[in-house]
Amino acid sequence: MEMHEIRYFLAACRTLNFHRAAELANVTQPALTRAIQKLEAELGGLLFHRERNHVQLTDFGRLMRSHLEEILRRSEAAKETARGFLKLEAAPLALGVMCTIGPLRFVGFLNAFHERHPGIGITVIEGVPGRLTELLLEGKLDVALMAQPGPFEKRLRPESIYSERFGLAFCTGHPFEMRNMLHLSDVEGEPYLDRINCEYSHHIDVLCGERGIRITTAYRSEREDWIMAMVAAGMGVCFAPEFSVCLPGVCHRPVADPGVVREVSLVSVARRTSSPAVRAFTEAVCNYEWTAGTIAESTRVSE
Repeated sequence: MEMHEIRYFLAACRTLNFHRAAELANVTQPALTRAIQKLEAELGGLLFHRERNHVQLTDFGRLMRSHLEEILRRSEAAKETARGFLKLEAAPLALGVMCTIGPLRFVGFLNAFHERHPGIGITVIEGVPGRLTELLLEGKLDVALMAQPGPFEKRLRPESIYSERFGLAFCTGHPFEMRNMLHLSDVEGEPYLDRINCEYSHHIDVLCGERGIRITTAYRSEREDWIMAMVAAGMGVCFAPEFSVCLPGVCHRPVADPGVVREVSLVSVARRTSSPAVRAFTEAVCNYEWTAGTIAESTRVSE
């Protein structure tokens, strides 16, 4: 069964005249007649009673008409959806975002992307790197913004987007505010707020352990907003990436000796064909000025 056969049949249903139906379908009458005969042979019954220049639908034809109308409607809807998808007019994109990525900077990117591609509908799914990796490999995410100390799963393809330094986040008025740079050892003696979902937590713990630096944990939470609210309230300090600190009352200074830097990458599944929406998003992410206006450019006093 071919779509043109269905169109010819439905034209004949509307006109009940093969000659006028052929004109409506912009084909010759013999071509229309052959197509309807072929359709009847495929379906196994007569669709029309032929009477000279006049035809009538058979009971079988009336039964088939509603089904074939639905097939044509779905075919046209599929074509329209495909056209919109390929032209980025109604294209979905599932984006994974690591929960420790600073929302303020990322929302700025999304706003700029939407202005340029208003037809791409983005669903943002937050998670830790392990969970985002699973969703990528399962096909539930198109791409993800992620970072981790070690290499990514071999089936993934990361593209480095930007790097950011880890440092200590603390409340306004803390003595740390008078310094440009802190040292890893400065965390010792401070009440520590543990960011459970931080992908670099173990890495930082190892660095501190190797240097005999003791961390005194006061609170632990998987909620980034809770941790930052406690920092702003002066309840403790925490290690955090510089772009993630955006709450009023929270300051950040990078840590040296040793410095800790994370590379944030746009991650996709290697050898998986990308949709036009994913290609547009990837190009936009790679060309965006992620490091403009960094915290490192803020006023510092002294080390």
